[in-house]
This record gives sequence, C-alpha cells and structure tokens, in this order.
Amino acid sequence: MKVRRKGVLILPKALRELVGIEEGDEVVAEVVDGSIVLRPLRPRVVSIDREKVLEIVEEEKKEWDRRLDTLVREASS
Repeated sequence: MKVRRKGVLILPKALRELVGIEEGDEVVAEVVDGSIVLRPLRPRVVSIDREKVLEIVEEEKKEWDRRLDTLVREASS
C-alpha cells in the first residue's frame, strides 16, 4: 500500500473482507509497539435493567428539581 496525499490509505478488498470492514464503517487506529494497528470499531451491546435506569433517572430529576427550587427561592429573596 502507498500513503497518498493527506495520509490517505486504500485498504485492499481482501484485507477489508478478512476483518469485516465495509464502506462507511469506522475503524480505530492505535500505535502498538511502534506499529499502526487498525481495527473495526464495533458497538458493544449490553443488557440493562430498564427499571433500574428509570429509577436512577427519576432520582436525578428529583435532585435537579430541588436545586432549581432552591435557586428560585434565593433569587426571589
């Protein structure tokens, strides 16, 4: 491969297919032991407890409401 203007590299199709990189995909580039390593950026799928998330969001909302009420009282004094 040849580095082109502005650092552009064209990855050969065979390499892209080996690691599952398709047009429009994002890749991560990092330096490892003096070499540049490219790897596909894959979103991590995690499972969450929907009820726990709602509980946390509600707690946060109550806290922000308390803070706002305090600021309004202070501004009115």
